[in-house]
Amino acid sequence: MPAPAGTKRVKGTKLPRIKGVSIYRPFIFGSIAEHIDPNNRSSTINADHTHQWTIYVRPCPPQPELSYFIKKISFKLHETYTNSLRTIEAPPFEVTETGWGEFEVQIKIYFVPEANEKPQTIWHHLKLHPYGPDAERQRERKEPIVSECYEEVVFNEPVEAFYDLLTSTGGVSAGRGKGSKGSKQASMGGKKGAQGDRVAELPFDGTYSQKEEGRELDRLGQAIKTVEIMVKEERKKLEEREKILADLRSDGGTAVKTR
Repeated sequence: MPAPAGTKRVKGTKLPRIKGVSIYRPFIFGSIAEHIDPNNRSSTINADHTHQWTIYVRPCPPQPELSYFIKKISFKLHETYTNSLRTIEAPPFEVTETGWGEFEVQIKIYFVPEANEKPQTIWHHLKLHPYGPDAERQRERKEPIVSECYEEVVFNEPVEAFYDLLTSTGGVSAGRGKGSKGSKQASMGGKKGAQGDRVAELPFDGTYSQKEEGRELDRLGQAIKTVEIMVKEERKKLEEREKILADLRSDGGTAVKTR
């Protein structure tokens, strides 16, 4: 998983900020692509296009929509698309298109005015085809190609109005409070036991992150097995070469260099 991305403040503003407090918000960004069925192909689709895809920014389940802290999101597509810069100002934050090739998509996230933070830019590789050891079977099953990432945006020392907005949204509060013991900042960022009190911690059961972590561990395990097989093959080749060289030396011969 990528490291949490911190935001940058808008210069020239001196709004009061809550010192020593960082609040984070998780989200998912990615894409899903499906092969266009020639039997159900719309006449409006370009003849060269082979896939329909959607690129998106979504909340982590079971979190609500992101519009309470995100104002709009722009998706910069490949320059061959008409109106390649698509700006979405309300959820769902996604763009659906058709095409034939993979490319990098620039995703720019703009926060609500209360945040007083600069936009954040992330990149996503639009994936249309399956890769890896199960690629052939995925093609045969004609499964949708899903490629998505978990990300966190961190608001360091948010302005008071934005802090109030983030922590007053029921069921979505998330953050990491810091500050000296007994300080106002520490009490605002710390967890409170009473039900209904605002907190700056994530009431998130971790379902998505655990699922993704499991997938990542499976991929790593498969990669380790592949590397181990390659190492064994190379060792076997090396042993065979050393044996040939030892035989030549014992016979007083000379190894012949091959081009």
